[in-house]
Amino acid sequence: FEGPEAGTVIQYFKDDATAYNKQKHAILPGKGVLNNRISAYIMTRLENMGIPTHFLKSVNMREQLVREVEIIPLEVIVRNVAAGNLSKRLGINEGTVLPRPIIEFSLKNDELGDPLVTEDQIFAFGWADPIELEEVMSMSWRVNDFLSGLFAGIGLRLIVFKLEFGRLYGDMGELYIILADEVSPDNCRLWDIKTDEKMDKDRFRQDLGGLVEAYEQVAERLGIIPKGGIFKGGDFNEEAV
Repeated sequence: FEGPEAGTVIQYFKDDATAYNKQKHAILPGKGVLNNRISAYIMTRLENMGIPTHFLKSVNMREQLVREVEIIPLEVIVRNVAAGNLSKRLGINEGTVLPRPIIEFSLKNDELGDPLVTEDQIFAFGWADPIELEEVMSMSWRVNDFLSGLFAGIGLRLIVFKLEFGRLYGDMGELYIILADEVSPDNCRLWDIKTDEKMDKDRFRQDLGGLVEAYEQVAERLGIIPKGGIFKGGDFNEEAV
């Protein structure tokens, strides 16, 4: 939604859960509130680490005020452990630690199924230029280092995650590349270090159930909601905040 000032927008976190390019869809009450909390916390921590983001402030339980950016039409996938699509494509057992983290790019296009693309294709079709892509990759490595440590500190392994970036233009026309979208269990695969229990959207993809409860656990471990969660019987518990 349009923000209160020029160059800002309101980002609203819905309770919708989607998978397989929206072929699977459900409404999970409370999911948006948790993603809003988690993403706001992580974006703030990243800003403090010197990684520029679109996040300005939380407005309420479901909304954030963010900078308006021109989204680069790429999803940046950072992989630490084999899982999901990588395991299927390359026949690598899920859970195999990769020799080193790798970055893949996919084109943001639901109709095409967000296909993987190469750097040459990115440059040839003008989705980003070499300087922009170098900045995107540099920030992605830094985000990976930070998030891996952050989640390890609360007993979670960061398996893979997806980032999106945007172009922000200054008053004199200068161009900045900044982190956009969100960082939450919706776009991170998080496994419990001790049990390998999945604490992310795979609970919805694979019909494991308990997605909102898993997200609550992540938020509790990060210390951003009280122990016992903020929902009772699927309803928001105002007394817990």
